[in-house]
Amino acid sequence: MQSFTIMREGMTLDLLLFQAYGASGQALLEQALTLNPGLADLGPMIPLGATVTIPDKPAADPFRARRVVSLFG
Repeated sequence: MQSFTIMREGMTLDLLLFQAYGASGQALLEQALTLNPGLADLGPMIPLGATVTIPDKPAADPFRARRVVSLFG
């Protein structure tokens, strides 16, 4: 787990997770809310100076199928 102190206005939990983990961070939203009870009660924007804990990124599943894009047809 990592803890962050919010230093920028307009920060949301979605944005924090996206900055930390990219697009895969959206899947961690529910876990992050569980780690930070009462955070949702503060509204959509996290107040300046608040400390937020986010979960670790889960390990990649080596057997998960990924879409392959070919540049050559």
